[in-house]
Amino acid sequence: MADRWARPTDLRGPHAALVPLSQDHAADLAQAAADGDLHRLWYTSVPAPDQVRAEITRRLTLCDQGGMVPFAVLDPSGRAVGMTTYMNIDHANQRLEIGSTWYRRSVQRSALNTQCKRLLLGHAFDTLGAIAVEFRTHFLNHQSRRAIERLGAKLDGVLRSHMTMPNGSLRDTAVYSILAHEWPAVRANLDLKLAPPA
Repeated sequence: MADRWARPTDLRGPHAALVPLSQDHAADLAQAAADGDLHRLWYTSVPAPDQVRAEITRRLTLCDQGGMVPFAVLDPSGRAVGMTTYMNIDHANQRLEIGSTWYRRSVQRSALNTQCKRLLLGHAFDTLGAIAVEFRTHFLNHQSRRAIERLGAKLDGVLRSHMTMPNGSLRDTAVYSILAHEWPAVRANLDLKLAPPA
C-alpha cells in the first residue's frame, strides 16, 4: 500500500465517525439494512440483511486492490448505521468518488449525513490534496440528487444507459463534482450546517 494515495483511516466528528470497515460491523449493519427494508429500493444498491457479510467482503477485496477505501458509519453511540466509501480512486491524478453510501432509515436526514460528508470531503481535500471529488447517483434517485446538490456539488452531466441495475433496468447516472478551488465555500457551508444553534 506504500504507493497508494488514499488509504483506510479513522475520521471522527460529534455527529458521526467513519472507521475502516470490517466484519466486526456485520451484525449492526444487518440491522441497519433491515431498518426500512432499504434493499428493496430498486434505484440504489443496499445489501439485504443476509447479504451484508458478502458486501463487506466485496468492499474489502476492492480495498486490497486499491480501488476503494470502505468505511463503516458509526452513530455517536458507536453503533454501525451504514456504509460509505472512497471509490473509483485515481491515485495518480488525485481524484476519487464518494459513493456506495447508505444509512439506516432512522438516521437519514439527520446531522449524521452532513457530518460524514464534511469528514470525507475534508480528508480528501485538506489532507490528501484531492483535485476533485465526484458523486454519482441514479438519475431518478431524487433524494440522493438533492442531498448532493445541497452539499454544493455541481452537475457535470448524465451518463445515459450507463449501467444495468440488478432488476435489469438501465441506469442513467447523474455525475456531480466538487473541485479543489470550490472546497472552501463548500466547507464553510457544511460547517454552518453543523454549528450548534446560537
